[in-house]
Amino acid sequence: MTTKQDCDVLDQEDPLRELKLQFDLPVGTIYLDGNSLGVLPRATLGRVQEVIQKEWGQDLIKSWNSAGWIDLPGRIGDKIARLVGARPGELIVADSTSLNLYKVLSAALRIAKEDGPTRKLIVSERSNFPTDLYIAQSLAEQHGLRLHLVDGVDEIPAALNSELAVLMLTEVNYRTGYRHDMKTVTAAAHAAGALVIWDLAHSAGAVPVDLNGADADFAVGCGYKYLNGGPGAPAFVWAHPKHAERFWQPLSGWLGHAAPFQFTPDYQPAAGIKRYICGTPALLSLAALECGVDTVLAAEAIGGMAALRKKSIALTELFIELAESRCASLGVRLASPRDELQRGSQVCLSLDEPLHEAGYAVIQALIARGVIGDFRAGDPARLKDMPHILRFGFTPLYIGFADVYDAVEHLVQVLKNKEWQRPEFNEKGAVT
Repeated sequence: MTTKQDCDVLDQEDPLRELKLQFDLPVGTIYLDGNSLGVLPRATLGRVQEVIQKEWGQDLIKSWNSAGWIDLPGRIGDKIARLVGARPGELIVADSTSLNLYKVLSAALRIAKEDGPTRKLIVSERSNFPTDLYIAQSLAEQHGLRLHLVDGVDEIPAALNSELAVLMLTEVNYRTGYRHDMKTVTAAAHAAGALVIWDLAHSAGAVPVDLNGADADFAVGCGYKYLNGGPGAPAFVWAHPKHAERFWQPLSGWLGHAAPFQFTPDYQPAAGIKRYICGTPALLSLAALECGVDTVLAAEAIGGMAALRKKSIALTELFIELAESRCASLGVRLASPRDELQRGSQVCLSLDEPLHEAGYAVIQALIARGVIGDFRAGDPARLKDMPHILRFGFTPLYIGFADVYDAVEHLVQVLKNKEWQRPEFNEKGAVT
């Protein structure tokens, strides 16, 4: 079994170790929740203050031109494009993931209707992130279609048939960390005559993504997880160039107009991906997001996403090894794929009976010890397939091997000492 001393050596030999200096991490905290909210980059505070004090405070409205505010959605979009296999000018930062999904799913359904009016299904996973399912359910009702949910990845091939209009998947499942083979799945859907939308919320900045190489149709993603853009950071949207100009997106706002400052009463969509902008961008949030994206791009000089992925796999493999060797006898089971090729940058655990319902309290006890992960409740009607899970994200920019060892040690102590039984750890807040 790997020792703490082994982990210290791995940290000393880590070529990415200096990237941690880009962040402000609270002393004594092992942060394993970057898959929910990334850590604050050191550069963010100064950059946002500059925007507030100088660009807004002193230069006022002139900063739309003098500070390049109007270009930020595209400029940051080009930076994110480098992380997800998109070309310059193909990806734009705008709105939220939910709104962007509404835009691209609307466009995809119109394309599917034009190409094949008999196609009546939107297919996704029951374990997909709920907002994706809610948006799809809404649009299915509007278009007279049906949302069909599969219960496992092994059911997807059978759903790729002549009735399928759009396959909508999150590349890395938010619950289990399962990672779809984007290229293979996209090719299979295309062979069935369907379009594919990929949600990259748990992929961008965490695993190598190649949208163009996979011949994907549409993609969306958020800026506040592995891109470290801050709470509620703007999201991004990508459309394959062959689709980008086929239809207006349904939220045809003024900055998606071909000439927004002509203020004409009729809408004429901008060329390419720019039409997917809706309203005025949130400049303070964009400034913070750019700092976060830059922390990921800093890895380009030392191997880029390939190097980040290599370390991510090593971190998750170590966590699985230690959790199973030290915690299996305490009722802990792996709930993520064991195959590293099928796993994103997170590991999920479940608890055997009689501890199964204690997952939330176990996470709260870990947080009190300075180990921050999170809990995701299962489906009460389908706990065998969707159990309660303890979820841990491993962001290689700022997580080290000793952090992993220490996190498992804390989990051992929480379970051995039954710290999760304390009343304060069983009181649920508004956000769980």
